[in-house]
Amino acid sequence: MKRFKCDVLVVGGGGAALRAAIAARELDPECRVILVTKGKLGTTGTTANSCSDRMAFHATLPHTEPVGEDAWKYHADDIYRLGGKVSDYDLAVILAKRSCEAFEYLDSLGVPFVKKDGKAHQFVTDGSKYARACYTGPKTAIHIEQALVRRARELNIEVVENSMVVSLLVEDGEVVGAIGVDEADEVLFFDTPAVVLGTGGGGEVFEYNVYPPGATGDGYAMALRAGASLVNMEFIQIGLSSVKTKLACSGSLMRAVPRFVNDLGEEFLIKYFPEGTSWMEIHNVVFEKGASWPVSCEHASSQIDIAVFKEIMKGRRVYLDFSANPQGFQFGQLKAENRHRYAQEVNNPISDDQRESSPLARLKEINPASIQWLKDNGIDLEKGEMIEIVPAGQHFQGGVKIREKGNTEVRGLFAAGECAGGQHGANRPGGNALLDCQVFGKIAGEEAVRYAKSALMSKKAITEEMWSGLQKEELIFKHDGANSAAKVGKSIYASELKGEIQRLMTRYVSVVRTYEGLSKAWQRLTELEQYQVKRGDLSLIEYYECLNLLLVAKAMVLACMQRRESRGPHLFFQSEDDLRPLPGSPDYEKYFVIRYKGDELVAEAHEPVRPNDSWR
Repeated sequence: MKRFKCDVLVVGGGGAALRAAIAARELDPECRVILVTKGKLGTTGTTANSCSDRMAFHATLPHTEPVGEDAWKYHADDIYRLGGKVSDYDLAVILAKRSCEAFEYLDSLGVPFVKKDGKAHQFVTDGSKYARACYTGPKTAIHIEQALVRRARELNIEVVENSMVVSLLVEDGEVVGAIGVDEADEVLFFDTPAVVLGTGGGGEVFEYNVYPPGATGDGYAMALRAGASLVNMEFIQIGLSSVKTKLACSGSLMRAVPRFVNDLGEEFLIKYFPEGTSWMEIHNVVFEKGASWPVSCEHASSQIDIAVFKEIMKGRRVYLDFSANPQGFQFGQLKAENRHRYAQEVNNPISDDQRESSPLARLKEINPASIQWLKDNGIDLEKGEMIEIVPAGQHFQGGVKIREKGNTEVRGLFAAGECAGGQHGANRPGGNALLDCQVFGKIAGEEAVRYAKSALMSKKAITEEMWSGLQKEELIFKHDGANSAAKVGKSIYASELKGEIQRLMTRYVSVVRTYEGLSKAWQRLTELEQYQVKRGDLSLIEYYECLNLLLVAKAMVLACMQRRESRGPHLFFQSEDDLRPLPGSPDYEKYFVIRYKGDELVAEAHEPVRPNDSWR
């Protein structure tokens, strides 16, 4: 067993983890910080691999409309109100108020944000009335990652690569250490009083997702086993994405208004809209999908996601075709506000006749870079190739429940970024994910240092008895004993377990959710939890990832079963034969907290922190 000692242990390699490690070292240059990442720093994790047609970093800056000292209030209100009033308002205030500082820090590190007249250029993104989305282009997240990696190296932060933190050691409600494994299957022990989880989301719980490999919700699973809670785990952004490239097909790809066709060549959308809906009405909804959330019951564009899901469940494959106009399309018949929005995006003006000719011509006019990106990644739209799409997991709105300091119920345990929950509700303004990583990454890193300084004065020692247990790997999992030989009866290989979890979640916990389907998923996941999981030919890292996915899936399904209404991306149906999601109810303006009670996973309804006059 390799032993490490540090003041602050940061888990993850993306934007939140890096910002936390940097903040800890900048606050106290003498602080011993170790960052553990499952791959090579700067190449693994969501931040290092995310692309979209124009990726946003959401911020209220001095020149951001409506301008003025109170402009942040509109930002906070968007986070809370448009999020369905199921998040903590004080956390929304922190995000909004500190967004300018976060932007300026990244700008100082050399992130190449697009500017006009010396000021960051901003555009309107999903979930916002005002233009707050800053960007560098399709690679905004990657540019942020690169800048943070450079800064981390300048500060000589110790990095343990190709390793995974598996379990947190907690005594009397406080962190005393952590256990991990590396690519050589060696066990690692970290003696530390403070841990920051920046492990990102659990996208691999779905068969189709836009995440890089390794996004298995490790932070969610570790926090639960350590005694912390998860919140808002039913709210997962699921968006139409390219099967081949994992590109989220939103933004300008939708505003070009392509054809939605199945593998029989049928334009099928009209079958899933209310009777009497015209093709032109559908085309307007397709256009507007480019500026709405990936899937949200509050917007008519969710009918498109439902249609695609239903077609795929029938065994069909679904494509975006840019070679010809959809049935009955005429650019001049788009709503005036949609034509106005289109005009604001024009980069390469063409004639009216060209604009009418095809979706490809329109895409060339508003975002030619996306055509080249797709070509570079194996899809040549100019040769008539189509983009095969599926509903894919894109972002977890919830996570480890945090408060103002990024702190959890477990003393010494902090979380930030997509791993954390409570700061966002059902929906999230576009670009707030990157912002969240920077704001709460910094807060969590600084607070971890402050906690470590006080905790080291009274930190519990690792006893010889505990050390002996660690060496036998008996304390890696506190609750489910998934790696214990004590389990008898049925067994399953970890790789088979992962595959079954993904199929269950894709079938019953994706776009269309019903109580009957969720119950089937819960029953099967509970059965799988009783199996002895065999490692097979997987590495220890891969093995523990599969075990984490099982717990993450259970937490998600349990949360979904509590919310018998539709809100944000949680589309809840009376039955799978009904195309109308059940409406939202004020009775559900609360969030559900998932935690262990003894050895049982339970859900509890809690009242979020509401707005009050002190924030006005």
